Order: sequence, then structure tokens, then C-alpha cells
Amino acid sequence: MNWLQLEGKIVVVTGAAGGIGQALARAFASQAARVVVLDRDAAGLEALAQDLGNGAFGLACDISRPEEIAAAADRVEAEGGADVLVNNAAILRAGPLESVAEADWSAMLRINLTGYLLMAQSFGKAMLARGEGALVHIASIAGSQPQPASGAYSASKAATLMLSRQLAQEWGPRGVRSNCVSPGLVRTPLSEAFYADPEVKARRERMVPLRRIATPGDMADAALFLASPRASYVTGQDIVVDGGLSQSLMGLVPRPGY
Repeated sequence: MNWLQLEGKIVVVTGAAGGIGQALARAFASQAARVVVLDRDAAGLEALAQDLGNGAFGLACDISRPEEIAAAADRVEAEGGADVLVNNAAILRAGPLESVAEADWSAMLRINLTGYLLMAQSFGKAMLARGEGALVHIASIAGSQPQPASGAYSASKAATLMLSRQLAQEWGPRGVRSNCVSPGLVRTPLSEAFYADPEVKARRERMVPLRRIATPGDMADAALFLASPRASYVTGQDIVVDGGLSQSLMGLVPRPGY
């Protein structure tokens, strides 16, 4: 339990009421960190915070609204300031690029990219003043592998990867690290409909070299490491947690005789 050295750290997790967000919050709480959960779902946050214990609390916050981010940052600052920020909140509004509405495109960038920057600016102040801290951004393999019919999603996640690297370069000299976790196929409440059909589930599993679909806990395990002092010399990196899916392209090429 003490190997990761996260005990007593104040960890802020956005999008905490969702599948990956809840797994992140519970993982940090299991390491005796004090977790602050942010989401637009106030009721879900209250139940989650009570379940986490150890002084955890929830703050209703829409990361597309700078004033709500500022208010949440002030509240956390009053508790001592964040040691770790996990940028996890994101949205996806599907649709082909030829017809994607500008409003949908802008909404995804506002939350999936601009929201991450505003969170880093607001919660990173205490880290920069202290001379230490860790940012973990949940990106996606869609940031390096274009995902068709997903509007701005792939573009926003590609930008998240670069944002993280920029933060690593600018804030590294001041003791703050920035890294990404890029999930592949993850079974969450939002994606559960895809797995209701056994044939679709089996086809998806066959695509992955490890032959299983990830759980939210798989993402949380990677985030724990990146946030911890055990990763003190790791910054500007992206840990791809996809069971090898993104490395499977050549395996799809027909090769008679092999």
C-alpha cells in the first residue's frame, strides 16, 4: 500500500462520476490519498465521496466553465492545494466530418482540450508554488489512430497529447510532471451497448492481442503509477493501455503461407 507513496496526497479527479472516473477515484482512495471528485453530476459525486471516505469530497463542476473551475480550485486550495490532478472528463458527439455541426465540434474541444488546460492552470498554481506535483491526462488511442465518424474526438485527444508534452516542457523545471494515459477499448457503462451482442463482443476481443477488453481499473492502475513518486523521472510521456491493439496493424495484412 505504501509503495506508491500517495498516502495523504490531495488528488483531484474530473469526470469522476463516470466509469473510468470512478475507477480512478477508488484507486487513489485505496492508496490512502484524499480524493476530490469533480463532475457535473452532483448527486453521483455525493454518493461517491461518501463511499471513498478518508476526507474525500465532491464538487459540482463543468470544466467548460472557467468560473466553476476557479471556484473548485479555491475550495481545494483552502484544503492545502492539489498534489495530483487527473484530467479525465470528456465527451464524444459522433458524426462524420463532412456534416459535423460547428457547435458539436466546439463543445468537444472546449471540454476535451480547453477544459484540460484551464484545470491545469487553476490547480497547477499550488503545485508550481510548492515546486512539485503531477498531472495525468486521460487521452485515447484515438489521438494517434484516427477514429472515423467521431467528429472532433480524435482531434481533441491528439491535442491533449501535445498539451501534456508542452506542460511537461514548461513546468518540468519547476518540479511539475505531466503525462498521459491512452485507453484503447474499455468496457464502461457508456460503451456497454456494444458488448450486449456476443458476436460483436467476440469480434472486438479477437482484435486485441491480449484477447480481452480493458476495464476502467486497467486505466486507473497506469494513472496511479504516473501520479506517484515512483514515476518521479517520467514526464512528457503517454502510456498506451490498449492490450496491444494499436500495434496490430501488420497482423491484419493477409500473408499466404504464414
